[in-house]
Amino acid sequence: MANRPAPALVLREGDLERLSRIVRSTAERAGLVLRSRIVLLAAEGLANESIAERVGVARNTVLAWRRRYAQSGLRGLEDQARSGRPRRIDHRKIVSTTLKPPPKKYGVTHWSSRLLGKHLGIGNKTVAVAWREYGVQPWRAETFRFSTDPELVGKVNDVVGLYLNPPENAIVLCVDEKSQIQALDRTAPLLPIREGSCEKRTHDYVRHGTSTLFAALEIATGRVTGACKPRHRNTEFLAFLKQVARAYPDQDLHLVMDNYAAHKHPNVKAWLEAHPRVKCHFTPTHASWMNLVEVWFGIIERQAIHRGTFGSVKDLNAKIRAFITGWNDRCHPFVWTKTADQILKKAKRSTTSETPH
Repeated sequence: MANRPAPALVLREGDLERLSRIVRSTAERAGLVLRSRIVLLAAEGLANESIAERVGVARNTVLAWRRRYAQSGLRGLEDQARSGRPRRIDHRKIVSTTLKPPPKKYGVTHWSSRLLGKHLGIGNKTVAVAWREYGVQPWRAETFRFSTDPELVGKVNDVVGLYLNPPENAIVLCVDEKSQIQALDRTAPLLPIREGSCEKRTHDYVRHGTSTLFAALEIATGRVTGACKPRHRNTEFLAFLKQVARAYPDQDLHLVMDNYAAHKHPNVKAWLEAHPRVKCHFTPTHASWMNLVEVWFGIIERQAIHRGTFGSVKDLNAKIRAFITGWNDRCHPFVWTKTADQILKKAKRSTTSETPH
């Protein structure tokens, strides 16, 4: 009696779409694509010999993958775990050596995979695998700074309290200055953005001087009061405070600012005493990130200054003022979300943490 062709393979619910997606994919492993094709052809009712001829494998291979799918579904098409050759290199030793400074004879500050591989007599790819396994990245370095302010707790609670629960019938403003803004002009005109090509500019430039931007950010609306001045002494800062006071007449003002010396100058203190409706709240030392105007300074830097070209300081100041005018037409509130307890908990954890061994 002649051999009858095997019956069509019955696919599980939803597998037709998944298998078809795998077969069409250009990112899947070639082996998985091949097995998926075999299963799809078997589901169409093709004979095993025809499937083997079409995909270029032996008939027994077709039988094996039909059986695997029938038993385990899509999971049966995945590669099974293989024991392989036992690892002969201890990754912990590689990482342990990585965490120690390189010998002085190398004259380097940190290990590279090639240098450590040569030092240990192994391949640099083996070093890279060990680093990836343990999450070690010797080429990276970050900065940190602990606040040593003796009034840390009080200042954090004060500033965060203003953000999360501002006083009624009062305005909360974040005040600071962005100093040393350079009026840079390129040595050749910019090449504008075009289809298929980004904006281009020369790497060299002409410096025409610097300016300082004083800004007061109203957190409830995002509105900014700004002024450009040639320097950032207490004289300029006091003049800016008077400008802010005029911009908000007959309203109590709560100003959040950092501990820059000009902010605490006797002239500034005397003016504040004469104007009790203006109250200052200082961020902890080394915690200027708590001043929300720093976020706005990042916005104007990215959107108006970094890629700008300025023929003079006057031109720079005019474009800064134009940005502030446009910003105030589209501004939005600045919302603070982190509580004082969260900030203090993280600060405490950072100062008490020990270096892992």
